[in-house]
Amino acid sequence: MTSMPRRTAAIAVGVATAAVTAVGLSFLRVGKPLVIVSAAVVGVAGVAVSARSEGEENDANAYIKSGNAKYEIGDYQGSIEDFSKALIINPQYALAYYNRGNAKDELEDYKGAIDDYSKALEIDARHAVAYNNRGVANRKSGDNRAAIADYNKALEIDSQLAVAYLNRGISKENDGNLTGACADWREASALGDEIAAKWVKESCR
Repeated sequence: MTSMPRRTAAIAVGVATAAVTAVGLSFLRVGKPLVIVSAAVVGVAGVAVSARSEGEENDANAYIKSGNAKYEIGDYQGSIEDFSKALIINPQYALAYYNRGNAKDELEDYKGAIDDYSKALEIDARHAVAYNNRGVANRKSGDNRAAIADYNKALEIDSQLAVAYLNRGISKENDGNLTGACADWREASALGDEIAAKWVKESCR
C-alpha cells in the first residue's frame, strides 16, 4: 500500500519550568510544532548557572520570554535574535539553544537546527525532546538513519514519549521498513497518539 507523504512532528516550548507529560504530547499536531507555554522539556538545563548575578539571569530569561512570544506569532528570525542574546549572557543555557533550534527548523535551516539541538544536548544529555527534534531536522535534511538514532536515544531517556515513536515510524517507513513503522505507530497509539492510530488503521495490517 502506498501512503501519503507524512510529516514529522517537533515540539517547541515556552518556559523553563516543570515537565512535558505524555498527556501534553497527545495534543501534538503534525507539521508546525506545538508550542507548549505552560511546561518545558524533561531535563532542560535552562536555569542560568548559579555563578551569574541575579540581574544577568533575569536578563537572559527576559530574552527567552521575548523569543518565545515572537516564535508564537511566526517571527522566527526575531526569536532567533532573542535566543542568541540570551546565549551571550549565559552560553550554557540549554533551553535557549533548544528553542533557537526550533526557530531555525521553521526557517528550514536544518543544519543550524541540528547544531543548536546538539549544543543543548552537550549541556543536558537527558533532554529527550531535543533528541526527538534533532531527529526531525535530520529526517527533513534526508538522513533517516541519523533520525532513527536520535529517536532511539529519545526513547531510551523517556519510553513514554509518543511523538518519538510516531516520528521513528516515519523514518522507518521512509527506509522501506513498514513492519517496523507499524510497530512504532502502534506504540504511539497505545500512548494516546491519535495520528498514529489513524496511520495504523490506514497503512498497517
